[in-house]
Amino acid sequence: MAVAHKSAISVGLLYIPVDLYKTTRDISVSFNQLCRDTNERIRYKKICPSCNKEVSGDEIIKGYEYEKGKYVTFTEDELEKIKTKKDKTIHILHFAKLTDVNQIYYEKNYYAVPETGAEKAYELLRQAMLSNQKVGIAKTVIGTTENLIVLYPTETGIIAKTLFYQAEIQAVPVASAKPQAETAELEMAKTLIDTMTSEFEPGLYHDEYQERLRAAIEAKITGKEIVSADTSRPDNVIDLMEAMKKTVEMSRRGTA
Repeated sequence: MAVAHKSAISVGLLYIPVDLYKTTRDISVSFNQLCRDTNERIRYKKICPSCNKEVSGDEIIKGYEYEKGKYVTFTEDELEKIKTKKDKTIHILHFAKLTDVNQIYYEKNYYAVPETGAEKAYELLRQAMLSNQKVGIAKTVIGTTENLIVLYPTETGIIAKTLFYQAEIQAVPVASAKPQAETAELEMAKTLIDTMTSEFEPGLYHDEYQERLRAAIEAKITGKEIVSADTSRPDNVIDLMEAMKKTVEMSRRGTA
């Protein structure tokens, strides 16, 4: 697994070199874009309109448009010079309870793995946070973005969770009404939840649509037609209590 970002956790005078690794991988089916008439793959080329030639990656620099058609350019070295020593570390600002962080702020997860020689300091930090049930609120610069991060201790290591900033979070577009729930309805809703409650086991779940998609690809390869996987229609149950009762019954029979 490739290192996504090299850094170091810093808190006060404590300095712990770490590598960040992505916690997930993309396993979904990937499609290419083809010409409808020829089935040839569509190609995208980076063309300079003035040179009228294709530009390779090492010929491309970053530019910021400060006026229409006017750019100030930066090389990677210049962008690196802007970073302070603090920017190059995952510097902990303070510690907090994990429950203090609203779930809407979470963006990506990384494994924070200590480099050789940093294991002892890393383990001390992990155990201390885990024992106190606290997380570290930190900042670091990845690329050209300063990221807000939660350092979350687990039984085996530390997860670095990047967060959105408050300014990036949009308000709910339409405020939903909150009708008064009848006592009987609320009790039935609680019963529904209780009958469908079980331990979360991640290994039990998989992408069923992707499985059907892969099967459809195999079928198309062998010249078979794609048939509809489900032609049934949902029951038009209008009464809320009746819908919940039927759901409870189905759950108890194991058919929900």
